[in-house]
Amino acid sequence: MLTAEILARIQFAFTVSFHIIFPAFSIGLASFLAVLNVLWLRTRDETYLKLFNHWKKIFAVAFGMGVVSGIVMSYQFGTNWAVFSDRAGPVVGPLMAYEVLTAFFLEAGFLGIMLFGRKRVGDGLHMLATAMVAIGTLISATWILAVNSWMHTPAGFSMGENGQFLPEDWWAIIFNPSFPYRLVHMVLAAYLTTALVVAGTAGYHLLRDRTNPATRRMFSMATGMILVVAPIQILAGDMHGLNTLEHQPVKVMAMEGHFESHPEGAPLILFGLPDQEAQEMRWSVEIPKLSSLILKHSLDAPLDGLDGVPRDEQPPVAIVFWSFRVMVTLGMLMLGLGLWSLWARFRGRLYDWKALHRAALAMGPAGFVAVLAGWITTEVGRQPWTVYGHLRTADSLSPLDASAVGTSLVAFIVVYFFVFGAGTFYLLRMMSMTPGTERMGLRDGPIRTAGITPGLHEDPRERSD
Repeated sequence: MLTAEILARIQFAFTVSFHIIFPAFSIGLASFLAVLNVLWLRTRDETYLKLFNHWKKIFAVAFGMGVVSGIVMSYQFGTNWAVFSDRAGPVVGPLMAYEVLTAFFLEAGFLGIMLFGRKRVGDGLHMLATAMVAIGTLISATWILAVNSWMHTPAGFSMGENGQFLPEDWWAIIFNPSFPYRLVHMVLAAYLTTALVVAGTAGYHLLRDRTNPATRRMFSMATGMILVVAPIQILAGDMHGLNTLEHQPVKVMAMEGHFESHPEGAPLILFGLPDQEAQEMRWSVEIPKLSSLILKHSLDAPLDGLDGVPRDEQPPVAIVFWSFRVMVTLGMLMLGLGLWSLWARFRGRLYDWKALHRAALAMGPAGFVAVLAGWITTEVGRQPWTVYGHLRTADSLSPLDASAVGTSLVAFIVVYFFVFGAGTFYLLRMMSMTPGTERMGLRDGPIRTAGITPGLHEDPRERSD
């Protein structure tokens, strides 16, 4: 039966899934634009300028879609999760406000200069604006992940008589035990996501024309980024997993599929069918004691299982188990793509190995899928808590009927697929155009108001980027 709680959780999962893919892209793309601008200023190589002008328009659309989807998501704290907002508001509210006052104002204040100001403010101020936009996206991620991490590993608070979480130590709240690991893991995921999109786009163009200098440069930079970041991300993910084992062991049990405790070393379950009702893993493919080696660095280290956890405190194991495997598998494929590109670079075939270009194109969306899989692992694995160990999801809900939540959910689905479907189609259309294309469907400058329109004999293109 679809209760109000289940429908509210589905609605939040649906909206945040749409939202998270745009910041994951814009964080990495903003830094990529900053790098391109630095390289252009240092070398005056027109290739870098073409790439900057190409990707800045894509960034503008993705940034706008991320802002809109984020605003819609935040309203649900008041509509569907009013009890959570009331009880956790003294901690969560200020952190969200800091994100707006620092990161969002920084991004919004300099975005117009970055997009349209190169010939109007000079190279120095334009570079500053580009850097500020990139820094703003990172600051935004920092505040949002501080909030999310605190919900997973709450610290620095006391409980008021009315059940509210009252802040006692803001340093402990912000720099809670899981925050550093979660921030590094997410920022690296954003850089990988962007690198995969850029590499996939370049692979598409290389299959059509291997001689375009901008496309070749784009493919070289993106695959180099994948080669560097993918192994670092795997290491960061391992450290994050060890931190999760310390603070949220039940989540790790679900990720590993360990229904039973293993006092003399736990196996690594590669695949299987979790049966939570029977509390067992069916048709499992296992490597003996490898899970203990990975998590405890000892083959014989004991690992607890879900048999010691009450049923009402267990997360949905099947979802967490499989989403974790999707994320890990895609991470290994990303590493493989980076190593393949290194081999191609070593052999001098980076720009004419069609199989590599097809693989890069196929892996283009992999970053988004991995981010969503990681988010599902993290958030579903936290259940049945919103604030881990202190506030249950069932107790965080607004007093709403299921019909009301279901109606708004249907409305969200319809509107989102039309609006963001059209936006995503437009992004793909722009990516399909070769860098250096004069018109990509966007105006090359801001809409002009009375008093600043070009004169009768003035060519508007002379005032564009």
